[in-house]
Amino acid sequence: MTSPLHELLAADRFAVTAEISPPKGSDCGEFLEKARALRGTVDAINVTDNQGANMRISPLAPAALLVREGIEPILQLTCRDRNRLALQSELLAAAAFGVTNVLALTGDYITFGDHAAAKPVFDLDAVQLLQAITTLNAGRDLAGTALHGVPRFYPGAAAAPEAEPFELTLAKLRKKAAAGARFFQTQALFSPEKLIRFGEAVRPLGVKVIAGVILIKSAGMARYMNARIPGLTVPQELVAELDDAPRPLETGTAIARRLVATLRPHCDGIHIMAMGKEELIPEILADLHRGD
Repeated sequence: MTSPLHELLAADRFAVTAEISPPKGSDCGEFLEKARALRGTVDAINVTDNQGANMRISPLAPAALLVREGIEPILQLTCRDRNRLALQSELLAAAAFGVTNVLALTGDYITFGDHAAAKPVFDLDAVQLLQAITTLNAGRDLAGTALHGVPRFYPGAAAAPEAEPFELTLAKLRKKAAAGARFFQTQALFSPEKLIRFGEAVRPLGVKVIAGVILIKSAGMARYMNARIPGLTVPQELVAELDDAPRPLETGTAIARRLVATLRPHCDGIHIMAMGKEELIPEILADLHRGD
């Protein structure tokens, strides 16, 4: 089974994705309300996996609920919390629920989150997880045993186009593409020039580029990102713009809207990270011309 997102990108049509964090609890009602509100606005919704190493419900349940709703999910799966048995089991369960898009991630380090004493796993890294997905797609598990029922995953990987040195980043991306990644969803971008450099470098690898745009809700959030998130730098002029803003959230929304329009010509899709303000996604996308 080919996913609608796969079909969209394979046809060189522009894709729009957004991410929603699952609940810290078992009630997925608010999560689903946010997802339903984005129906017709985005093509697929990323379901994050213990984002920032903060414990939440497994992304598998909300992703399966999205499938039931007729909404396309992208299941994020990290290597931090599961060994290779658990990762393969989770993937096969996802396939059984009709989830086909998977974003393979190594995962933020455990000390970033709310269970700092937990033991990280990292049995596999993101490249090895992509290799596992490719192996499952071929009808075998990592031990070489044939599967009863073969999944058809559309695998993707994360990328940091603004990370330096870029040659080191590019070497990692080549490994991810060789391991089976068919699309890259990037960290938040602020420089069209660096997106152009990134696109020129990875297009020969046969992958699609979905550029990340984040809603910065305050100058304090921008400073936190600059201090704590590797490979991501909010330009000082944007920090100053937020500092001077009487209503920082409105200004952050306007900045995200500008970035969508600026980055649009240089990528295959846009990925919106609204950081809990998903109701603002239609406004952030208001100037987007998809061209299809």
